Amino acid sequence: MKGIVCEEVGRFVFREDLPEPQMREGEAIVRIRRIGICGTDLHAYRGNQPFFTYPRVLGHELVGTIEQIEDNREGLRAGDPVSVIPYIHCGHCRACLSGKTNCCQHMKVLGVHTDGGMRERIAVPISSLIKTEGLTLDQAAMLEPLAIGAHAVRRSGVGAGDQALVIGAGPIGLGVMAMAVYAGAKVIAMDVNDERLDFCKGWAGAEHTVSALREPKKRLAELTDGSFPAYVIDATGNVSSMENAFEFVGHGGSLTYVGLVKSTITFNDPDFHAREMTLQGSRNATREDFGRVYAAITDGSIDIGRYITHRSALEDMIGQFDSWLKPESKVIKALVELD
Repeated sequence: MKGIVCEEVGRFVFREDLPEPQMREGEAIVRIRRIGICGTDLHAYRGNQPFFTYPRVLGHELVGTIEQIEDNREGLRAGDPVSVIPYIHCGHCRACLSGKTNCCQHMKVLGVHTDGGMRERIAVPISSLIKTEGLTLDQAAMLEPLAIGAHAVRRSGVGAGDQALVIGAGPIGLGVMAMAVYAGAKVIAMDVNDERLDFCKGWAGAEHTVSALREPKKRLAELTDGSFPAYVIDATGNVSSMENAFEFVGHGGSLTYVGLVKSTITFNDPDFHAREMTLQGSRNATREDFGRVYAAITDGSIDIGRYITHRSALEDMIGQFDSWLKPESKVIKALVELD
């Protein structure tokens, strides 16, 4: 079986002798058709991904076709197109029992804690499959990254008529913006890249944009009559941005970290208490979040065509991956295609 293995930091190996997946009880064999490249993959390649070991088959933004499956209560059958929920949860810890499968105590994320889908076939729990009938392969492949944004929006509590500042216009931040707008919120987008900020307006529907390099606090004060946003979501995965984000939260407001950084975050406690701020993390997504994105795509609220900017065949990915890391390539979302 063909696939790509990240053998160590900075080194991929293309192999044609990977072992075929073995289907255990409660699992299905899925033939992979599309693999989205995520910040997690970039961090793993560079050696900056927490909870990561090598060698590892990357790939957790996955869509494919069921090749083998047992009888199941979900009604899935061989030949069905499916998207994969890559967060393999235990089902019996306190988080799972309370419905928070996205932060299971014993979480195994495909492509991070266990081998992922950058290969021709993979075995996954039937409970982790979502039938994607009615979506194109490209649309189905984007359910997972956009579900991260949907979960962050739901976690933050932002809703119709609320004003939300989203910091970071990478693929996850853009998903947060799009799903916040879908929820009826008025979004302020912040980033260091003016061209990307224009995309935030045109694609995600941000009402205002703020450059993180040109007196952002002053600009935010102007946009909010000095009160600052009640909802701030940081999707940068950058220590400096995540710490500075505390300054942008209005009194009684909340700061949600959807970006992950392998570092320690510090903040000024008196200022934190004076505002009675809420600080929270947002990890992964649930089936509910996938369903929310599915609805947004099918009703035409999200244009996947402009979100995907770069493509590669599996055999060619290694030669292109380094270029995708460079800002001048202007990658928003790269997609690996398998026949």
